[in-house]
Amino acid sequence: MIFSKMIRTLSTSSLTLFSPHQTLSGSNARKVHSAYDVAVVGGGIVGLATARELILRHPTLSFVLLEKEKKLAVHQSGHNSGVIHSGIYYTPGSLKARLCVRGATLAYEYCDKKGLPYKKCGKLIVAVERDEIPRLKALYERGQKNNVRDLRVVDAAGIREREPYCRGIMALDSPYTGIVDWRLVALSYGKDFEEAGGFVVTEFEVNDITTAKESPASTIEGIKHPIAIRDKKGNEVRCRYVLTCGGLYSDRLSQISGCSAEPRIVPFRGDYLVLKPEKHYLVKGNIYPVPDPQFPFLGVHFTPRMDGSVWLGPNAVLAFKREGYKVYDFDPRDFADALSFRGLQRLVMKNIVYGVGEMYRGVFIGSQVKILQKYIPELSLSDVLRGPAGVRAQALDREGNLVDDFVFDGGVGDVGSRVLHVRNAPSPAATSSLAIGEIIADEVERRFAL
Repeated sequence: MIFSKMIRTLSTSSLTLFSPHQTLSGSNARKVHSAYDVAVVGGGIVGLATARELILRHPTLSFVLLEKEKKLAVHQSGHNSGVIHSGIYYTPGSLKARLCVRGATLAYEYCDKKGLPYKKCGKLIVAVERDEIPRLKALYERGQKNNVRDLRVVDAAGIREREPYCRGIMALDSPYTGIVDWRLVALSYGKDFEEAGGFVVTEFEVNDITTAKESPASTIEGIKHPIAIRDKKGNEVRCRYVLTCGGLYSDRLSQISGCSAEPRIVPFRGDYLVLKPEKHYLVKGNIYPVPDPQFPFLGVHFTPRMDGSVWLGPNAVLAFKREGYKVYDFDPRDFADALSFRGLQRLVMKNIVYGVGEMYRGVFIGSQVKILQKYIPELSLSDVLRGPAGVRAQALDREGNLVDDFVFDGGVGDVGSRVLHVRNAPSPAATSSLAIGEIIADEVERRFAL
């Protein structure tokens, strides 16, 4: 099932903006307006899940989703590990933990309902050193408090039973962890949105969010749809309220409507290796390390994919371009924004050794393979190839702390009071997407009294 062919989108190359009561003629019988009740900016998995949730709650309102690319869900939503996480890692009682656990349940239920393929291949979090065992046991306690399903501790024999080629002293076995193609899921959210009456407009890169100049607040139309959203080509959409879910550009979308520049988005690229097909037998499910709290990111792991491939990694290095998936991708503005930000400078100074190691392993993949061999000794450098990459939108505060929870931003005045920015959505956002959509929809209803 190819949802990209099933979601009918309007691109700005073919979009004509009409008066609020004008319709398209010809084969497209649906009414397309230049004015809507709510505009959602951002066609990634969080934006799509939220747009879907809002239109299902408010079927009498008009909604439009604006996406700058030609297709939906092509960045973080289409460049990720594909794992359905079970909620082991997160502080018990935290919103992040609750969203992940609920999100995983909703994701499996949604995929079953829509006939989307997934695999519950499970996950082992493996301790290979004695000093990792206390942290592993602490993770087990967290998982239990978070109500993670079917979580258990296994010994070396239990590891071999689940993963014949994996070696370790002790592990957490999470059979509820799975894999899915998250872009396919995101496109399905988009299909639901359109079927419920929403419109998707692609190739609309938002450049300005302001009051509609030719429809002042004193006029009837100005009162009803006072916000104008314009793209770089001069196209305009008017609406009553705006919700932005901009991912890698969430901070810049906030700034153009007069909101704070912080937290700042700093892009981190993760480069994967892939197992050669003849070596796929080495890995059955997800194999993860015990996370080290000294370091900001999780570490390399083994991840099977829905297409049968196996990804190894990723590392985590500063990307020189917000949507730069190649080592040499570079954007002067993105690079300058990142390096000049005090928060990144502090993060680098706190993790200088770790950061240099990540860069080294990105260049010399043999060093990354050496780490992976701790878990699967049979693995060799000749068994792997360089693979794809993803870019993570990491929100940072001025003190260099990773921002892990929701950050909503709005403002005051004619524009600010009608705009809600999702500056950060808790990771793992794909697993939690339906639950995150519920929380954001609640916030939209509260702020805008829908």
